[in-house]
Amino acid sequence: MFQRITSDIIQSLIGIAGPDNVFIDGENLEKYAHDETEDLHYLPEVVVKPRTAAEIANILMLANKHNFPVTPMGARTGLSGGALPVFGGIALSMERFNKILHIDERNLQVTTEPGVITEVLQNAVIEKGLFYPPDPASKGSCFIGGNVAENSGGPKAVKYGVVKDYVINLEVVLPTGEIIWTGANVLKNATGYNLTQLFVGSEGTIGVITKIVLRLIPYPQKTLLMLVPFTNAIEACAAVAAIFRAGITPSAMEFMERDAIDCVLRFNSDIKIEIKDYIMAHLLIEVDGNNAEVLMQDCELIAKIVEGFNCDEILFAETEREKSDLWKMRRKVGEAVKMHSVYKEEDTVVPRAELPQLLAGVKAIGLKYGFQSVCYGHAGDGNLHVNILKGDLSENQWESILPAGITEIFELVIALGGTISGEHGIGLVQKKYMPLAFSKTQLDIFRNIRKMFDPNGILNPGKVVEM
Repeated sequence: MFQRITSDIIQSLIGIAGPDNVFIDGENLEKYAHDETEDLHYLPEVVVKPRTAAEIANILMLANKHNFPVTPMGARTGLSGGALPVFGGIALSMERFNKILHIDERNLQVTTEPGVITEVLQNAVIEKGLFYPPDPASKGSCFIGGNVAENSGGPKAVKYGVVKDYVINLEVVLPTGEIIWTGANVLKNATGYNLTQLFVGSEGTIGVITKIVLRLIPYPQKTLLMLVPFTNAIEACAAVAAIFRAGITPSAMEFMERDAIDCVLRFNSDIKIEIKDYIMAHLLIEVDGNNAEVLMQDCELIAKIVEGFNCDEILFAETEREKSDLWKMRRKVGEAVKMHSVYKEEDTVVPRAELPQLLAGVKAIGLKYGFQSVCYGHAGDGNLHVNILKGDLSENQWESILPAGITEIFELVIALGGTISGEHGIGLVQKKYMPLAFSKTQLDIFRNIRKMFDPNGILNPGKVVEM
């Protein structure tokens, strides 16, 4: 399908990016052969680290001329295999695009390159009294460009929205080498098709993002955080929709079942939180704003609502240390589960009122197929991360049983009005399940859009949809 990278092509790449930014040694190839998706491993033939949009354009034109694949890469923290070089070719690292270019305090905007770490960008705008809310669990290591490519969310999405709600303009290198801006630096734009939002969530399949313009909002000055324990995990899920029906929109509402918390506490001895034996799940609920009295009233109403769902004694975080420990517990869940067992993580999302049915269904499917699942996620969005553990299953059972179980979980999700990924994307590992969520007509539209941008299919092949 694709041509191999030759020594002549290597010399051309050196001419484009410089000899210090082209790598063919085993150590570098190995480093860029994986992300955080299970244990998948695909070796590129060469790693290139460009610094300008023009360099990327020249690399892509070279790829079209010689028919070799190019896989854009950020911090490689993804969970769907979206940045794996499955056909070899070039691993195009964006790590040198690491500058925040301009914080526009007058218009509440920031222009940044894609290789800036998300938390670094957040902290930079906080210093100006501004706020960029999307905060994935890997915010301390993931790149903002990867967040845009995946349309990432995180705990704050329940109140503030996901990445797409903050991107207003992009500089993009198209697969054929042209460099374009997708829109304008304005909050309203009814001028033609919305190319900006087409690129958000496109997983590096139709262009390489080189500049990002984000809208910002004023930074909320006060937060209150509460950990609500429940004796029954289904009841915890049921409490979620009730809180919203009461007119409260928390800035975060996270669900963790007991097994998830036990994994965190087992592998993070510095987190000091006591969990009673009969507690089966928690909701971590945050409210934020600028009026402490209003926030306390919200917390009091939340406490009154959850009393009707078999909750136990609520823990209010009274110090910054307590807040930090609670958030650390939540953010470390994925990492802790991964340390516990071989696993597969499914990123399901349903309307929030259907969460109890989803959780009950996941557990029933696990019993049917003989696997254990550990569930947690952004309950306020209906976004449940289902971690399926290999445990004592044999390799044969794991390979033969699991696909059928995952298919049933996704069928349940779709029957409940949801879909198969809330924030992790489709990438490589979820691609085969796309026909469950989309008709042939819809999938053909995806393919045709991709072919229009990338007629030779050289950019991040093998991802999202079969070409």
